[in-house]
Amino acid sequence: MVSVMATDPVTTARTPLGRTLTERGLALVNDNTTDMAESVLRVPLHYYRDPKIAEIEESAILRRTPMAVVPSSQIPHSHDYVVRSVLGDSLLVTRDADGHAHVFLNYCRHRGAMPACGSGNSRRFVCPYHAWNYDTAGKLVRIPGKAGFVGMDPDAYGLVELPNEERFGFVWAVLTAGENIDLDTHLGDFADELDQWNYSAYGYHDHREFESATSWKGALEAFAEGYHFPFVHGQSVIGQNTVANTHVYDEWGRHHRIGFPFNNIADLNGSPSEDWDPILRMGVIYWVYPNLILANSPVGVEIIDILPAGGPTRCSVRHSWMARYPAADDAQRAFYDDIYRQVHSAVRDEDFVMLPQCGEGVRHGQHDHMLIGRNEIGVQHMIRVFADELGVALG
Repeated sequence: MVSVMATDPVTTARTPLGRTLTERGLALVNDNTTDMAESVLRVPLHYYRDPKIAEIEESAILRRTPMAVVPSSQIPHSHDYVVRSVLGDSLLVTRDADGHAHVFLNYCRHRGAMPACGSGNSRRFVCPYHAWNYDTAGKLVRIPGKAGFVGMDPDAYGLVELPNEERFGFVWAVLTAGENIDLDTHLGDFADELDQWNYSAYGYHDHREFESATSWKGALEAFAEGYHFPFVHGQSVIGQNTVANTHVYDEWGRHHRIGFPFNNIADLNGSPSEDWDPILRMGVIYWVYPNLILANSPVGVEIIDILPAGGPTRCSVRHSWMARYPAADDAQRAFYDDIYRQVHSAVRDEDFVMLPQCGEGVRHGQHDHMLIGRNEIGVQHMIRVFADELGVALG
């Protein structure tokens, strides 16, 4: 999470979050404290490193839970598409001729090669092996040498579509074909909190992907506490602009929100200023269970998608950024380029330089457990949610 202080008024906007959130943050800063859990939490090391737990995570949680696959603004027009890998599956996300989004397994129904790659705009996806053609609705529309397939029903051999739904500015999917997708149950009351940001109106700007030698659950936890800010981010805008070890915490079932106050929140003390909008005074960070971080700033939102990658202590990271207002000219695009450079540098070169050291400690540690502090209430929430799902005993 990076505290971006925007100076360009064209790129800033008010949010519907109430003044109360800022008042809570200011009170914590004035009292030199933070929202806290009731007690410390002891977490056994096998919670992070056990291969059997990792198997259950993938089969029972990650392949059964709705996940935001791409932002809607990454495929804004009919016949736009993007291919991305999720848990080793190649997914083809499209917007068809009628404007409806789809999530397909990107495997030809003939011999399994991948009809699509990269991203762009196309009415047809052609398998590179035998040139079977599919449209953006997943329908099989052409078979070369079709005399060899007499009696076949082409309608029965479209791309396999995963359960999906487009809401709240994202295309969501369940990674198991034939399952149901129920966003209302998944999000519950958190849906209203998410909806108020109007992410569907944002402009998609850029993303990078990389892997890291650390647990995906441990990596998510780095975005749920400000305890590490002065030590890991001391030379960047996070450490310089954000109050360390201080946050306002709220949760909705399995999801949560954390407000990390900027230093400028102290300017409100004794001031007649009406600028109490939380987005101007704190970084507003959400955990959307199970794997998504949304880090909001005055100018846009970081989308940090973290998943396991081939083992319990290796993860993949997809770090995207969307602008509150889509870029209208080259100057604004350059401004957004600079913001994304800053935020990505903080994630890649600060958080994910430190986190592999944590991965080493998890892999090779001979201590019984880790201790999560009361001041790490968001981390505790993440651990308790997953531990309850996985049947892991905590102390």
